[in-house]
Amino acid sequence: YPCRPESRIWTVMLLLGTCLLYCARVTVPICAVALSTHFDWDKKQSGIVLSSFFWGYCLTQIIGGHISDQIGGEKVLLLSASAWGFLTVLTPLLTHITSAHLVFMTSSRFLMGLLQGVYFPSLASLLSQKVRESERAFTYSTVGTGSQFGTLVIGGAGSLLLDWYGWESVFYFSGLLTLLWVYCTCKYLLSERELIIPIDYLMRGLSISKQTKVPWKQLFKKAPIWAVIIAQLSTASTFFTLLSWLPTFFKETFPESKGWVFNVVPWLVAIPTSLFSGFLSDHLINQGYKTITIRKFMQVIGSGISSIFALCLGQTSSFCKAIVFASASVGLQTFNHSGISVNVQDLAPSCAGLLFGVGNTGGALLGVICVYLAGYLIETTGSWISVFNLVAAVNGIGLCAFLMFGAAQRVDTDSAYVDL
Repeated sequence: YPCRPESRIWTVMLLLGTCLLYCARVTVPICAVALSTHFDWDKKQSGIVLSSFFWGYCLTQIIGGHISDQIGGEKVLLLSASAWGFLTVLTPLLTHITSAHLVFMTSSRFLMGLLQGVYFPSLASLLSQKVRESERAFTYSTVGTGSQFGTLVIGGAGSLLLDWYGWESVFYFSGLLTLLWVYCTCKYLLSERELIIPIDYLMRGLSISKQTKVPWKQLFKKAPIWAVIIAQLSTASTFFTLLSWLPTFFKETFPESKGWVFNVVPWLVAIPTSLFSGFLSDHLINQGYKTITIRKFMQVIGSGISSIFALCLGQTSSFCKAIVFASASVGLQTFNHSGISVNVQDLAPSCAGLLFGVGNTGGALLGVICVYLAGYLIETTGSWISVFNLVAAVNGIGLCAFLMFGAAQRVDTDSAYVDL
């Protein structure tokens, strides 16, 4: 394990990396109206561009996690960040060259999804190999707050740049910052030896075969593995559903309300709750409580109590109460970082990236389905209550599976096969 100061520097750099990941991811949603006006797209065409990211995002989770387990998560992170940074910078330049704007932007978003799909599985792999079990929850929660920071940064700075200099500036801002982050990480945190990736290593990472000794059959016979994957499916999909529909819910239910309030406040609340959940989890484990007891306790808050607040959101007619309920629901969902997100690392540190990728792939696919289903329910019932009922039901299924079958003992070290 790295020494404390080095661990802290890595934690800060990975927090910044996650922040920039979301800055790049949210560039198109932030600029959606400006892009539609500029290229004369209708709602369906905008929808095609926006949704194309998730299809790419689904495809590289498993392979990204597997390669990270083989060659090191930090190498995969930096390679993918370099690529998505360049893509973000080049997007405005290339739109002026091509005339097929819709095809180009859809392809660009799909490629962005492919490149960013490896990030969180790589992170899970990196942390499982580099961080002590007693510090994993706080480290993961800290790094995870980057997603809220990134949403806030691009929401604030991106909106100003959009007004002042046009949509192109948002892409330049996000892409150049990402490339600067990659440069600083390579220069100050990695030695030349660590930066070199031998070709045979990469090929070993790319080939998912018997030689890699990933114990597929044994792993997927274990109930705790299925419990954590089902729980991850449910929490990822409900997060995507709330992320996609909350702004529309507030605009339609409270038309007089200020957009920056409901787009900013819940994510501001989520930052301290995520940090607190990680601190509390590690503190309780260090006090001698069983790891799995704490993981399940965190999940009850992350999936159970957050769903209760989501249900309250559908019942209220007061804007202030709605903001409180939305903030509580989004904020408490971050307790998942200290529950199932680190439980993968408890169960199988040798292939945590790969397993995290399996769960995240399913979560992204189920998320697309839930987002569509939520829209269908609003259209047919005319009520937002059905959407929050859907969120609570999906969360409930994942929580029950984890409470019944979840465990924290390693399952990847049977004598039948070799530990990686």
